Amino acid sequence: MIIGKILKVLLLLLAGVYIVFKGIAFEIEGDATSALAMLLLTLLYGIWTPRKNIYFLWFLILHTAGLIVGYFSWYGPDLYVGDTDYFYYTSNSLFILSYFVITLKFLRQLDFKSVFSQLSGPIFILIVLDIFCVSLVTATAVSTLNIYEYTLEYVYNGIIMVFLSVTLINYMYRNDTKSMMLLIGSISVVFSEIIQLTYYYVLQNNILVFVYSFLLVIAFIFLYKQSQIQFTGPEPEYTEEQLGA
Repeated sequence: MIIGKILKVLLLLLAGVYIVFKGIAFEIEGDATSALAMLLLTLLYGIWTPRKNIYFLWFLILHTAGLIVGYFSWYGPDLYVGDTDYFYYTSNSLFILSYFVITLKFLRQLDFKSVFSQLSGPIFILIVLDIFCVSLVTATAVSTLNIYEYTLEYVYNGIIMVFLSVTLINYMYRNDTKSMMLLIGSISVVFSEIIQLTYYYVLQNNILVFVYSFLLVIAFIFLYKQSQIQFTGPEPEYTEEQLGA
């Protein structure tokens, strides 16, 4: 128990160091710190969480693996025009798998019949918005990516938006503390990714690095916190009589 508390304090310190490193353009040190922090978070969840969920554990493992691959990419061979960046494809594929796994976790916990009967309209709107947003966001990088890189980015942005949509539907359906924390975490992930894309492909500004790094830390704080509590189940919708009372 004491070790778990020490790890939590260490993780908060590493999160602060990560934000500072990224903000002052120490990219290698920032990537190393984020990989170490995620490794410790995975250990914290895997060892010191009494009621573990295999999907969330695999989410952490895959995301950690993606960060480790990203860190070692700094020490890979120099790339020239036409070369394939295997580190880039591997790390992003691991990130896609990680978000797919956590999305699947919460999809499996929904009562589809009940959800579609209550939220068919919002679900349709979310699907349309997801396609529009993913196309718009990924288009910012179209001039600098080849067809394979663009496809990977599109899939990556797509799974992130699906994750957000599932957590939003989950919150509308359950309306409890766990689903609210999950939604905040997913919103932070999405905004972090959008700002990161803006930094890499539109505007090179260190303030953007600080912001997307900070949002990513917030995202994982909320994702971890929601993993420590249970759903309380679907909550009844508020009626005029309940509000009046």
